[in-house]
Amino acid sequence: MEDGPVFYGFKNIFITMFATFFFFKLLIKVFLALLTHFYIVKGNRKEAARIAEEIYGGISDCWADRSPLHEAAAQGRLLALKTLIAQGVNVNLVTINRVSSLHEACLGGHVACAKALLENGAHVNGVTVHGATPLFNACCSGSAACVNVLLEFGAKAQFEVHLASPIHEAVRRGHRECMEILLANNVNIDHEVPQLGTPLYVACTYQRVDCVKKLLELGASVDHGQWLDTPLHAAARQSNVEVIHLLTDYGANLKRRNAQGKSALDLAAPKSSVEQALLLCEGNQRLGIHSSSISTVSLLPVSSVAFFPFSFLFLIEGGIVGGDKLCHH
Repeated sequence: MEDGPVFYGFKNIFITMFATFFFFKLLIKVFLALLTHFYIVKGNRKEAARIAEEIYGGISDCWADRSPLHEAAAQGRLLALKTLIAQGVNVNLVTINRVSSLHEACLGGHVACAKALLENGAHVNGVTVHGATPLFNACCSGSAACVNVLLEFGAKAQFEVHLASPIHEAVRRGHRECMEILLANNVNIDHEVPQLGTPLYVACTYQRVDCVKKLLELGASVDHGQWLDTPLHAAARQSNVEVIHLLTDYGANLKRRNAQGKSALDLAAPKSSVEQALLLCEGNQRLGIHSSSISTVSLLPVSSVAFFPFSFLFLIEGGIVGGDKLCHH
């Protein structure tokens, strides 16, 4: 019996300590949640995402609070979505990571669902903790129809640097039509994002030939990439010779060096087709040969060359035979 009070004393201390620890942990989570909201409002998405991951155990996307409206939008079930809206479901419900039903509809490319949500007051420029907007998601899915609808309802085509860039995402995935729509809506064609570079740099990095060609045609700066790295540096690291030819045809500077002091030729894989193309372009620049100066001759049929041996020898000396493209300065 003598041990009774001591036992109960320790038990009470243990319970008190456990309750205090639980309350302290809960208090910290509430504080972090408020801090996350503060960073979201201020636009610091990286810090908000980092804190959110600490709160929810490092899970990058938590769908525990997805509503039926989210599900309908994600699956493109227009009738179910309209029924839920008619029943009074809030179209701006978001998940823990601030993902809305409009985000889901655009990511799935479901333009009818996206339009229905917008017509019922969905926030067109809503931002997730990772900085993604509905327009970014539409560019991710490659839905030009969704891009057009969002822009009609006032979506911002170009955001601050700290938010995910729709045009960079469109280019990265090779969605040229989405890219062209954004450019037609006054997006800066040379908009540089610190982690990604310019749209042309991204197109060269991911070897999106159609996007490279269109960006150059629309006047993108051929030497503006990611800080000191040019689009030609990005192309040299890859294996697509066509991208090299496009850039050099538009006057890419072969001598430009990046932060490591390397030129595009230094970055090309040894004995690769890219290295050969860059060497050919360098040689042609030293000789002062332009593609425009030999365009007529290079299109001559083989039978014509056979009748003009001296012209044939000239072509061999100039390094034109074999269909190699020449480069501008």
